Amino acid sequence: MLGRFQYNDIIFSGEVFDGIVYPDPVYQQLDDEYPLSSLLILPPALPSKIVCVGLNYADHAKELNMELPKNPILFLKPPSAVLAHEGLIRYPAESEQVDYEAELGIVIGKKCRHVSADSAFDYILGFTCFNDVTARDLQRADGQWTRAKSFDTFAPVGPFIVTPEELGRQNLSPGRLSVSCRVIRGQNEEVRQSSSTSEFIFGIPNLIAFISSVMTLEKGDIIATGTPPGVGALLVGDTVEIEIEGVGVLRNTVVSAE
Repeated sequence: MLGRFQYNDIIFSGEVFDGIVYPDPVYQQLDDEYPLSSLLILPPALPSKIVCVGLNYADHAKELNMELPKNPILFLKPPSAVLAHEGLIRYPAESEQVDYEAELGIVIGKKCRHVSADSAFDYILGFTCFNDVTARDLQRADGQWTRAKSFDTFAPVGPFIVTPEELGRQNLSPGRLSVSCRVIRGQNEEVRQSSSTSEFIFGIPNLIAFISSVMTLEKGDIIATGTPPGVGALLVGDTVEIEIEGVGVLRNTVVSAE
């Protein structure tokens, strides 16, 4: 697994294996290895943009009684919304309904434009967990999605990036991964979302081909691939966990924006 970390005042990239972080050799001032518990986990990528896909699960479309889209529905989140694993989701005073949305994130590995579906995996660094936090009442009020999706802390991502090769060693395919969301409220833990990327309407290669036909994708950009059924509200004090099979668990707690 790949990640970004902070040790004292030093921010660095490294590889995680069995609870030990091995810094990239370019960071010559660092030791050869560190216990993960001794480091601050940072967002695993620094995207120039976060490209999100709406309504990309067939079971979610069925839940909403909506027709399947003919092309991917795209919207953007700003990089200022990015939040690390264990970071605090801040519930904005402007909203009365903030929702979770569990998603598989694709991290782009190199700059690309007009990528074919057949070559899409050549441009993927790896996969991560993503939470498309949304102020649902503002989304309905505005009639478009930018404000509702763009508050600071509304793009939790991480904790790490798992490469396609790592998934392969686990005998897992990114097109057949379980995706779930759990909300912990007080002493109660409830599974709110449970599905699989096999329910994708538009698969990963087609998403990359479609998005790169519209815009240049830069190294570190994140594609959030849509959310399954069961989207619902978070309250201040809740802890929300997004779990992707073979990829990891992203955990964040909701606090007041005050």
